Amino acid sequence: MERRRNHSQHHPGTEQPRFDLLTHGTACDTIIKVANAQKILARMRANPRDWRIEDLKMLAAHYSIEYRQPGSSHVVFIHRKAGMLTVPAARPIKPVYIRRFVALIDKLEGAE
Repeated sequence: MERRRNHSQHHPGTEQPRFDLLTHGTACDTIIKVANAQKILARMRANPRDWRIEDLKMLAAHYSIEYRQPGSSHVVFIHRKAGMLTVPAARPIKPVYIRRFVALIDKLEGAE
């Protein structure tokens, strides 16, 4: 029986730099995170359907929006300049809440 070679394994003499190792904690890593956040926000604007609460939490962390989830049913996003938004954590999140979340970020970007 022929053994298939797993290309993800380490083979001496074939070392290739790993992207995540090169960029972790560097300025390049920050640029990648900013670009990803901007892409996700643009996708939310274009299609406010089928988003998860984890996506909103990730963007909130990027834009320094605090959030809390006192119970399991809602997440409260708070920023002292942009205001507050309560979003039900049920999947999928209704488009109206995504639009309100995008408006919260827009208000935040306008305040800075």
